Order: sequence, then structure tokens, then C-alpha cells
Amino acid sequence: MPEVSVFMPCYNAERTIREALSSIAAQTHPDFEVLALDDGSTDNTARILNEWAQKDSRFRVISQPHQGIVAASNAGLEACRAPFVARMDADDRAHPERLLLQTKYLKAHPETAAVGSLVAGFPEENVEKGFQLYFQWLNSLITHEDICREIFIESPLPNPSVTFRKSNVIEVGGYEDHGWPEDYDLWLRLYLAGARFAKIPQVLLAWREHPNRLTHLDSRYSLKNFLRAKAHYLAKGPARDRDAVFVWGAGMTGRRLSKHLLREALPVVAFIDVDPNKIGKTLRGQPILAREELLDHWNQYQDPILLTAVRARKARPLIRQKLDEFGLREGRDWWAAA
Repeated sequence: MPEVSVFMPCYNAERTIREALSSIAAQTHPDFEVLALDDGSTDNTARILNEWAQKDSRFRVISQPHQGIVAASNAGLEACRAPFVARMDADDRAHPERLLLQTKYLKAHPETAAVGSLVAGFPEENVEKGFQLYFQWLNSLITHEDICREIFIESPLPNPSVTFRKSNVIEVGGYEDHGWPEDYDLWLRLYLAGARFAKIPQVLLAWREHPNRLTHLDSRYSLKNFLRAKAHYLAKGPARDRDAVFVWGAGMTGRRLSKHLLREALPVVAFIDVDPNKIGKTLRGQPILAREELLDHWNQYQDPILLTAVRARKARPLIRQKLDEFGLREGRDWWAAA
């Protein structure tokens, strides 16, 4: 049994897969296998994979009719023989010490279920400003506390950067298909199960940005479906059994998030905003309050929760500061959800 299995789902990846496989073959870790799952590719992906398997016994190939990323991920997970599973995409590049550093961390921290790393986008000319800001946010979340604090903002662990304990993922049901991002869904279920996360504080994955990435083409990665995932797991976790939900933000994000919160039967009772043109009006039948009015309404309930739904990055620290002044504790009284 190898110490770590590298699982790589592949679909029509002939242009990039050699580079990805080469980066794995160059790993300094002495004991790993590569399980490449060809999900019904119609190009030369299967031929390239089989060529690699013939010349390097560490590489195994499974081929199946095209079933999509969730079915492919579960089939690959089942076939992985090692206790640690490193996810890898067929269009990315791994740092030579990725497997060594991540397995070393997991062995030294048996309480940790999944360890990621910092990531860098390439080729540089394709990484636009929005993605640069996303990478900055991702790379600012290092510790378990960092990751859990902001897990409802976006997926804090890029899937192809993570090595996890297979047993922990099996315990929460593997990958599931709910029509939203399957990797984010997995991290949220692990979070609710009490799992611990971490990151190696150095760049161990080069994440290729191109217009054909699944995240750009598949509707499951749309903003709507991210919001559906957040509302679903907020209802199962932090907002469960609360008698009132306050939403900070009466703009587009607050309107969209609150729709999905209400569909999860959560008791949204008010919105908070700083725009004088919105304060005093209603949204979804509930009042839009000035921030100074929050505590008076908050104290009318036994166990309320506040969710921030403002996408402007510069607003996040200002909201955090104001809620701290109000004596509301992040991770108990309120969560950032945008």
C-alpha cells in the first residue's frame, strides 16, 4: 500500500495532462501512486494516460463512460489505496515537495482531516484582477481558525491543492451531487462534522487559469448555486434552531442570500444597511434597519444570528469592527457569508 494516492480525474485534457503528470512524477515523496480516472474523454487523454502507466508502475488508469465530476470523484476515491489522498487536476502543476510536505503534516497532526497549501495562478497573462484578489484571499487563510471563520464566504480550500485523510471523507459520505460545487460541499460537510483543516504556508500548486475550466463552464459553480450551498449548510449548522436571522446587507447579495435562507425555512427577521435610501423600507416583508438599531432588535430574541451579505471586500473589516464594538462574537453570534 502506498502512503499517498494522487487522484486525478481527467476529461478531454490532452493539451495539459502531460505537464500535470510530469509535475507528479517529479515529486520528492518516495512512496505514492497516481490514480488517473479518464471520464469518457473523446480526445487523446486515455492514450496519454496509458502511455504513462506503461512506463511508470506508480501510475494507474481507470476508464469509464462520461459521468461527470461527482461520479468520477467517487469512483476515484474508492480506488485509491492509500490512507492519504492528494487531489490533483489534469491542467495544473504540483510543486516537487507538495506530497512530502502535506503527508508529513498529516502524520504529525492526526487531528487534521485535510491540508491544503497556498496557490499561484498561471499563465500570468490569464490571471485577471478578480482572480488575483481571489488568490490573495485564499492565501490569507492558513490556520484552521482562519479557514472556519470564512468558510461561508467562498470555498477556502482549492480542491486540487488538498491532501486529505480518506477515512474522514468516507465518513461524511464522499462526494455528493446537490447541483452546487462538489468540493465546497465536501468542505462544508467536514466542517459541520467537526473536522480540522490546515494549509502549508507556501505555494505548492500552480493553478492554471483558462476559459475552459469547469468552474467557468458548469452551472454548478454559478453564484446562485454557491448561495444555495451556503444557505443549506448554514441551516444545518450555525443557524440551526436560531429564533431569528439578521442579514447585514440589503443589496443584491443580501436579497439573493435571504431568498435561499427563507427556502431553508430560516426565520429572517430584519436586514441591516448603511444606505439611507434603503433604511426604513422593507425587504421580503422585513424591516431594513440602520446599524445603530441592530441591538435593540437583537435583544428581543433568545438566540439570534447575524449573517453578513456584502460582497465589497473593503466593507468586510469595517463590518467586523462594528460588530465587535457591539459585543457580538464572530463564530458564535455572526458569520460572514459574502
